Amino acid sequence: MPDESTGQEPAEVTEEQEPTTQEEPKGSTDPWSDPEKARKEIEKLRKEAASYRTKYREAEPLAKKAKELEDAQKTAEERLTAQLAEEQKRHGALLDRAVRAEVRALAADSFADPGDAAAFLDLGSYTSEDGDVDSDQIKADLDDLLKRKPHLGKQTEPRRPAPDRSQGSSGNHKTKSDPADAFAGFLNQRIAGR
Repeated sequence: MPDESTGQEPAEVTEEQEPTTQEEPKGSTDPWSDPEKARKEIEKLRKEAASYRTKYREAEPLAKKAKELEDAQKTAEERLTAQLAEEQKRHGALLDRAVRAEVRALAADSFADPGDAAAFLDLGSYTSEDGDVDSDQIKADLDDLLKRKPHLGKQTEPRRPAPDRSQGSSGNHKTKSDPADAFAGFLNQRIAGR
């Protein structure tokens, strides 16, 4: 029945139209089910993160001072041990570099790319305990590598391209004609086409 004052039918009040709020059980801690609770949780987490950042900034100089004090309290033996470890690391790197240079120098004559030789060999096996580089062993291993992988070596003679008869004017199977005949055919076409 239409309402006489508005001309519309009265709206039926149903349970669906009433705002419903679901009461979460007291044990539920899911803040993401309600946007307002989610916003509050995000704000809380942001404040917490900001406080941790502030604490970190305050503690960072103290950590540096503690490290300096720790280093100062190290015994001379500990400092020398740390220096020795650093020097041994540098010495090993220099030996590797020297071996790599020796391999490249010896491979330059017979390899197309001397860097390939260094990639295929175990460079750590060419130094003695006193730090000398064993050039004779490197030469023997390079010769062995070229025997196993000859494609790494230099070309002994320049490659000549193999002729391909299907290329060029001879590949279209036309018979060779006399240039005079070709010119005469051209003139005949021009005269006839006038």
